[in-house]
Amino acid sequence: MAVRIDKWLWSTRFYKTRSLAKKHVDSGKVKIGGQKVKPSRAVNIGDELTIKKGEFTWEVEVLRTIDKRVGAKISVDCYEETPESIKARENIITESKMMFSSAPRPPKHPDKKSRRELIKIKKRGF
Repeated sequence: MAVRIDKWLWSTRFYKTRSLAKKHVDSGKVKIGGQKVKPSRAVNIGDELTIKKGEFTWEVEVLRTIDKRVGAKISVDCYEETPESIKARENIITESKMMFSSAPRPPKHPDKKSRRELIKIKKRGF
């Protein structure tokens, strides 16, 4: 059974809505076998997909084709992610956590007066 790629991406929970999946396929962020495809392209078992979403990139192989949205635990059984893809995503996550943890934090939340001063500074463009 062949399923449209936008429908498969939505049903396996890569995208929240089918129209969002269609938009990303149209913009070239989803490729099958390294080639840009249209949203109506059929996905078959064994196809290798490259999905770019934000700063993350998934490289997956299709194991099952489904056309109905299912739970997250079931949707994971429909594809297999390559070990390189998993490692690359984990590296990005750890880097972003390190950047976030090293950012300076104020000792307390700003009070009303301080908040107004911050808003004035932001509006001026300093």
